[in-house]
Amino acid sequence: MAASSLVRASPPLLSRSSSSSPLPPPRRPFLLHSPAAAAVNRERLGWGLSSTPPPPPTAEPPGFRKLVPGAALDESPVLDPPPRFEESSPEVVASLKLKLLNAVSGLNRGLAANEEDLRQADAAAKELESVGGLVDLSRDLDKLQGRWKLIYSSAFSSRTLGGSRPGPPVGRLLPITLGQVFQRIDVVSKDFDNIVELKFGTPWPLPPAEATATLAHKFEVIGSAKIRITFEKTTIKPTGSLSQLPPLDLPRLPDALRPPSNTGRGEFEVTYVDDVIRITRGDREELRVFVIT
Repeated sequence: MAASSLVRASPPLLSRSSSSSPLPPPRRPFLLHSPAAAAVNRERLGWGLSSTPPPPPTAEPPGFRKLVPGAALDESPVLDPPPRFEESSPEVVASLKLKLLNAVSGLNRGLAANEEDLRQADAAAKELESVGGLVDLSRDLDKLQGRWKLIYSSAFSSRTLGGSRPGPPVGRLLPITLGQVFQRIDVVSKDFDNIVELKFGTPWPLPPAEATATLAHKFEVIGSAKIRITFEKTTIKPTGSLSQLPPLDLPRLPDALRPPSNTGRGEFEVTYVDDVIRITRGDREELRVFVIT
């Protein structure tokens, strides 16, 4: 009885919903903006009810800057530092010039060179040629001007007058000792003279006869770096004890009387030239190194 009376005495629950006054709108949850309250915000918004987080935005807003962790920067590739100097810098050129001069020194212009000496000299010359780039005589013709001293020739190692291919022997046709060799070039008159100091053997007790042979040529530039020389005459000037004798000119033979293999012309390529050193490679594959005097 008491229980039923309590039920009847309690107000009906549905009577409040049937009242004419509307229910107040649900309050919007208050969001905390501190990073530590991120989990609380997700719980208030209902995100915590699902194990799947909300999808990220499809596009980044204008002006968005993405922060990269320091560890990622440590793992990113870094460009190599710039070299100490460029390959064609003056320091490299000076170093390679010294290397070439060291390679040919003590070889008596190539007369005392063996196969290993020839290989090292050729390798050192190629290194200098590579950093010097292509020679353009239309621009650098003035660099040829002057008197150049031959300090190395690969042709001398075979005791020939040519290059790496066999040529006429020196010292077998005549008892001649080869002295210093020079080239005198005049870019205005196009004169190209090979000057050779010679010492001739004489019967005892006479002293050796000394002379200077000047092989006069004219030259022309072919292409960018190749030179063609045309022989004109040879002048023999006695020196030493016979210096009072007049020079002897040996003119060029007429073309009709010259052997087919001796046309009086030759070609070579200037592969490197500056104010001090000049390197040439001839039509017989010979390597020659000159220094200005």
